[in-house]
Amino acid sequence: MNNCFILLAAGKGKRFNSREKKQFINYKNKPLFMHSIEKAKKSKLFKKIVLVTNKQIKIPNVNVIKGGKERSDSSLKALKYLKNKKVKNVFIHDAARPNFSINLLKNLKKNLKNNKAIVPYINTDNSAKYVYGNKVINLKREKLILTQTPQCFDFKILYNLSKNSKEVVTDEASLFLNNNRKIKFIKGEESNIKITKKSDLYKSPIKTFYGIGFDIHRLIKNKKLYLGGINIPFHSGLKGHSDGDVIIHSIIDALLGALRKKDIGSLYPDNKNKFKNIRSAKMLSPVISILKKNNFFINNLDINLICEKPKVSKFRNKIINSLSNLMDINKNIINIKGKTVEKLGLIGKENAIACEAIVSINKYE
Repeated sequence: MNNCFILLAAGKGKRFNSREKKQFINYKNKPLFMHSIEKAKKSKLFKKIVLVTNKQIKIPNVNVIKGGKERSDSSLKALKYLKNKKVKNVFIHDAARPNFSINLLKNLKKNLKNNKAIVPYINTDNSAKYVYGNKVINLKREKLILTQTPQCFDFKILYNLSKNSKEVVTDEASLFLNNNRKIKFIKGEESNIKITKKSDLYKSPIKTFYGIGFDIHRLIKNKKLYLGGINIPFHSGLKGHSDGDVIIHSIIDALLGALRKKDIGSLYPDNKNKFKNIRSAKMLSPVISILKKNNFFINNLDINLICEKPKVSKFRNKIINSLSNLMDINKNIINIKGKTVEKLGLIGKENAIACEAIVSINKYE
């Protein structure tokens, strides 16, 4: 397997009109560029994955190199980096296209057997014109195609074309066409849109669902206190069949509510010994898997931790980081607030801790 995947993520994204470059914005719960990295890894088609970016990033099993001034400069830098790495074929992709499928990667690879360049395309439904000087010329849309990435090529041929080119091109297919090289065009994917403007983020149909979760447990001596998946130094812990983590329990209930999947008790009955003293972090993982399997993404998570002590402010950032890792979501969409009950009832007497969570999840069709 001597294929390599190059992801170009060094662009300025001027048309996106944002302080943060579009390739790093949060999209479906993670930085936009990470969707492509994860799909490349999951496909198991590549010996090496190269990320070209001007941002300092470390990603396991990904080679990160600095980008150039133009897209073609970044592409050439990546090719030069791979020159002595015994690469036979190279797939080049734009970070601004996160919605391609692994099946597209496999289809491109299949066509490499008899071709030196394979480029996906879709047809256009729009009427098109060509402006030439003062003239506007009609074009037949049935003769037009819109090319996409990822595109794949014989490494040696692409390297030589790129190295000797004096033109600034918008994709590697242009290099082949400009040098009268043959390209095999295959059907691309309508969903594989390019994120150019902010409005492009919402072109996929979205359905939003909401869930509310609540949990309360008594505090007891001689037990560790877990909140949000981390151990909080405190004189008491929460009584429960599991570790009693009210934050994670309320999140699970909220997610199950948004999914219309009953409640936490239906997944983890308190009369089953196999769940005795289980860490709540382990209980959360299968629920996150259900979300991903059904193409749901968490949009926002708001948490109220209700107790007199301990004070949330001391541990807020640690809990948010823990939940971000456990749920595989950006920490910027998590909020935690501390609430007291003015010394009223069990909670007011510091005999219990409660939590409520409200979550919104999006489903992209």
